Amino acid sequence: MADLLRRRPPGPAALRAKLDQARSTGEPLVLPGVYDALGARLVERAGFDAVYMTGFGATASLLGRPDVGLLGLTEMVDNARRIVAATDLPVLADADTGYGNQINVIRTVQEYERAGVAGIHLEDQILPKKCGHLDNKEVVDIETMVGKVRAAVAARTDPDLVIVARTDSRASHGLDDAIERARRCADAGADVLFVEALEGTDELARVAADLADVPLLFNWAEGGKTPPLSYAEVADLGFAVIIMPIGTLLAATAAMQQFLARLKADGTPAAFVDELVPFGAFTELIGLPEIEDLERRFA
Repeated sequence: MADLLRRRPPGPAALRAKLDQARSTGEPLVLPGVYDALGARLVERAGFDAVYMTGFGATASLLGRPDVGLLGLTEMVDNARRIVAATDLPVLADADTGYGNQINVIRTVQEYERAGVAGIHLEDQILPKKCGHLDNKEVVDIETMVGKVRAAVAARTDPDLVIVARTDSRASHGLDDAIERARRCADAGADVLFVEALEGTDELARVAADLADVPLLFNWAEGGKTPPLSYAEVADLGFAVIIMPIGTLLAATAAMQQFLARLKADGTPAAFVDELVPFGAFTELIGLPEIEDLERRFA
């Protein structure tokens, strides 16, 4: 767990090594999605090897609004910085469209690098963008997206920073166009390809076969358009990365709704206390013992 004193983020090399391992073993790297620093600590405590910062969850938690491009670069980077500081796991972060044109993408990469993330994904939607599993998305032309990927690759100061190129063109332009866009992004230097909102196992198999030479990301979007395959099925297709972007958000929301309903009905949380994480266990999770050790050290 992240040390408050003299800690350093694991850095892009750690994520790249885990991706290489996933490719060589055929066992996809699983990245649960988180929207805040507490979620990152929970993912690490659960034994996962990496963390995904979800833009959908960040928007919902920070604004209480849907993922329709309402958060900007500085807000997303600030959220990423807090998540990175809370965990010793490498963080892959949603960077939306890069928040503008190719020049904006350069600054986006620089700011995310300064925040300490190990990788980002960039998409080809027009502004304002939407969650990949919402309807009525529009995308930029292929050349514009390829230019953004080239700018991102050129802008990174650490060559190990993982650049994931995402295309949302399947919904509006069809599967052939989405595969062609992904291929062009790989040729431009993208490390991982993310073909969003595929529908049906036939489409997944087609993408996996046509882009088999490049690491692929499977978006296990809870309740989304893509079939909810098992881990073994995703591995058999050849995907190297699986993200579960909003499961923690939905689980937390369900738990809070249950707690609040009981509180409203009973007037106090007394009947619900035994179902909560014990206070002492929670303070241990968020690092109180370390703080107490530092207080004694510097008293």
